[in-house]
Amino acid sequence: MAGNTFGEIFKITTFGESHGAAVGVIVDGVTPGIEIDEAYIQKQMDRRKPGQSSVTSPRKEYDIIHILSGVFEGKTTGTPLFVNLYNQDMKPEAYNDIQNSFRPGHADFTYLQKYGIRDHRGSGRASGRETAGRVAGGAIARKLLEHRGVQVVAYTQEIGGIPCQTFDEDAIERNAVRACDPIAGAKMIEKIEQLAAIGDSCGGIVECRIRGVMPGLGEPVFDKLDAELAKAMLSIGAVKGIEFGAGFSAATMLGSEHNDEMDSDGFLSNHSGGILGGISTGQEIIFRISVKPTSSISVAQKTLNVNGEEQEIRTIGRHDPCICPRIVPVVEAMACLVLEDLYKRQAANLG
Repeated sequence: MAGNTFGEIFKITTFGESHGAAVGVIVDGVTPGIEIDEAYIQKQMDRRKPGQSSVTSPRKEYDIIHILSGVFEGKTTGTPLFVNLYNQDMKPEAYNDIQNSFRPGHADFTYLQKYGIRDHRGSGRASGRETAGRVAGGAIARKLLEHRGVQVVAYTQEIGGIPCQTFDEDAIERNAVRACDPIAGAKMIEKIEQLAAIGDSCGGIVECRIRGVMPGLGEPVFDKLDAELAKAMLSIGAVKGIEFGAGFSAATMLGSEHNDEMDSDGFLSNHSGGILGGISTGQEIIFRISVKPTSSISVAQKTLNVNGEEQEIRTIGRHDPCICPRIVPVVEAMACLVLEDLYKRQAANLG
């Protein structure tokens, strides 16, 4: 299966399936001599793991990481860094009744069309569990970015049509949905619990802010900074759209409104989201992604089986009624991977 590696100089390759023996990541291009330990990576894994609250999957995966190579005496060696996470709470038998059916919204049909075979156990490689390796790799990129003075923070902006009205960064990790507005967050939790009770799900919007990126980062034309970030975000299974700065609202603005004017103190606005011509301006980079409703729902739906026969299906299992809370650390991880790779590419360009 191609397409398992992301990045050019700083790159990751993820492996594993939802109900297989393990998932994880191989990270290459790591700067040598950087102090890092398992606790630093584990902190990010704990933010992504299931079973955190009433609004996430009850699957009990503790996601304890094991660094098998690339670190010696607490420092990176510059060789490939191998991070392994053993799956512990697999229940593949939960999928036996639907192994020959195509679940609406899932990759069951397309995987079978492409490969002629598919792992039906919790979506196999197409499962959100694959993102565990991304978060581990992203934690290593984050550590390297800290030395560059770069900060990446993502949060839930909207869930189920309930938007945040205020921005309190300190509130993000203090509520179960990682909302930047604790009052809206409480309403979001209530909405998710109501939907979960009837076997349905909802989506939302996650926003990401990146600070401290130097001006001039990004490769013009095909490898623009926003293009690379867009590819990273759209590679996350539940993401269906992305916008930067003013985003789609720019379509209704005038040029005189959208253009970010400048004076001797710098930019007077940031409708561009911190990127012009695919290159960073030095301003805060801001983008938002749309997250689809969780596909695994117990509401009855029409589908086909592998023989082309019509049937009704309910997806029974342990699933997140809303993916937004757990996708936040994945968004941060992918952003970190893009940035560290582009910093290394910038250094290579300058010789």
